[in-house]
Amino acid sequence: MSRLSTIELFKENLKFSAGHFTIFSSTSRENLHGHNYQLYVAFTTCVNEDGLAFDYRLYKTKLRDLCERIDETVIIPGLCKHLKVSQEGKHHRIIFNDEEMLFLNRDVTILPITNATVEELSHWFIQELTHDVIELASNAIVGIQVKVFSGPGQSGSATWQANNTKAPVTTMFLEEVNE
Repeated sequence: MSRLSTIELFKENLKFSAGHFTIFSSTSRENLHGHNYQLYVAFTTCVNEDGLAFDYRLYKTKLRDLCERIDETVIIPGLCKHLKVSQEGKHHRIIFNDEEMLFLNRDVTILPITNATVEELSHWFIQELTHDVIELASNAIVGIQVKVFSGPGQSGSATWQANNTKAPVTTMFLEEVNE
C-alpha cells in the first residue's frame, strides 16, 4: 500500500508583481492597480519505500519561471467576454465599455482566463502545472492545490486531482507486486 504525503512550497521567491483590474459586469470594473502576489503550492504525492516523494526542485523552477513570466506586467484576461483585445504594432488595445486603454506589448501579459482575479490566477497556475501528465504520473502526483495571495490574509485557490481514484503506482511498487 502506498503512503501519501503533501509537499508544500511557499518560498519567498514564488512571487510576482502585476497590475490588473477586476471586471464586475459589462459596464463596471475596478481602476487599474497592482498587487505584490505570493504563491503557495501543495503537491499530494506517493512516498516511495526510500521515504522520498519526488525531487521537487523541478517544480520550484517551474513555478519561479511562471511567476517571472507575468511579473511586472499588466494581466489582461484574454477570455473575458466584456473586453475587446487587439494587438496593433507595438501596442495592445484594450476596449471595455467604450473605454480604450493602450499598453506597450512588453507591459502586458494576456492570459487564457476570464477575469484578472486571484481565483482565476490560481486556476491558470494549475493548468500550467498539469500539462505534462506523464511527468505528473512519474512523480506520483495525485493532487495539487494552488493559492494566489494578493496580500496578507487574502487569497484565491484552485485544486486539481488525478482522474483515477487510485494513487499512481511507481515502477518500484509494480515490480514488487509482480514478483
